[in-house]
Amino acid sequence: FDNISHEWLMENIPIDRVILSRWLKAGYMEGRQLFPTEAGTPQGGIISPVLANLALDGLEARLKSHFGRPRYARNLEIKLKVNYVRYADDFIITGRSKELLENEVMPVVERFMLERGLTLSPTKTRVTRIDQGFDFLGHNLRKFSGKLLIRPSGINVSRLLEKARATVRENPALTQEKLIKKLNPIIQGWADFHRHNVAKAAFARVDHEIWLALWRWCRRRHPQKGKRWIKNRYFHQVGNRNWVFATPTGEYYPDGKPVLKSLRKATDTRITRHTMLRLGANPFAPEWEAYFEERMSRKMLLSLSGKKRIVTLWQSQQRRCRLCQELITPETGWHVHHIIRRVDGGTDDNSNLCLVHPVCHRQIHALNLKVAKPARASGL
Repeated sequence: FDNISHEWLMENIPIDRVILSRWLKAGYMEGRQLFPTEAGTPQGGIISPVLANLALDGLEARLKSHFGRPRYARNLEIKLKVNYVRYADDFIITGRSKELLENEVMPVVERFMLERGLTLSPTKTRVTRIDQGFDFLGHNLRKFSGKLLIRPSGINVSRLLEKARATVRENPALTQEKLIKKLNPIIQGWADFHRHNVAKAAFARVDHEIWLALWRWCRRRHPQKGKRWIKNRYFHQVGNRNWVFATPTGEYYPDGKPVLKSLRKATDTRITRHTMLRLGANPFAPEWEAYFEERMSRKMLLSLSGKKRIVTLWQSQQRRCRLCQELITPETGWHVHHIIRRVDGGTDDNSNLCLVHPVCHRQIHALNLKVAKPARASGL
């Protein structure tokens, strides 16, 4: 987007023109020198991704107008299967054949981009068969025997391993606990990103490679010590697992066993299939409020922090539904409800959330009922 047309943005982006013009011409600072922006969007500016999204808006409609209807040959209906998926400025276009994409779809896309002063990146643009696979946003998408599998891409796995190995290699004198604190967010963040993928094999490989890097780290720290000594010093049994990279924290459980700070494993992350968002769902429309609250309830159960929030809400309202005042149990189920709707400015903070039975939740939205947080007891 270094060459995006300022004229096109000024004419087509629904933002105050004076403000937009100042954003586009603001330039950027390098040291004490100001570099004006003659074309493109401001480098590193928070408005740049928004403008990029707005500039590409309309490509889906353009493709639909050209390829949305089936064609006919010898009285047979031929669906072109042209579909478009975009994330920021990265997008995928599928089609029935390579010839269709190269000879018909790509010229339409190029004309659309040219109107905005943009061009397709030659290094990122290619036409390939789905059964040969391709990488997109850190994922590899490929069909095997007609079944689509989405896995962590090889490049993405390699980058994660290089980052983890560099963290281990560059901190030879760090304490074991501090090294674990550095590695855990790296491992957990990557595993969470791929938790909806076919990632079991990739998770196992990542755990093994990081374990090898840590073993080398231990050997370098104690070149005169034997393998058994190193194992007893740095690796412990946690639950049913041996050889867990962990260190005592100095605290103890009631039974006298030490509390251990252990390295996260990618394989500890539960793999769950992603639930697609309903087509047309709008989080800012009142009629979709209940739908997004149900999705939020399910999402909170997928993380430890989310489960803790549910328990906190449950205990704060004496374990009872805020509408019917009956007990909430695992058998009755529950939904998270926003006291002030998000469309009315409500937040996702605990102060604006409560738990209600699923049936009560449907009644609240169907009958436009109101609920409130229980009043806090105050001393004199």
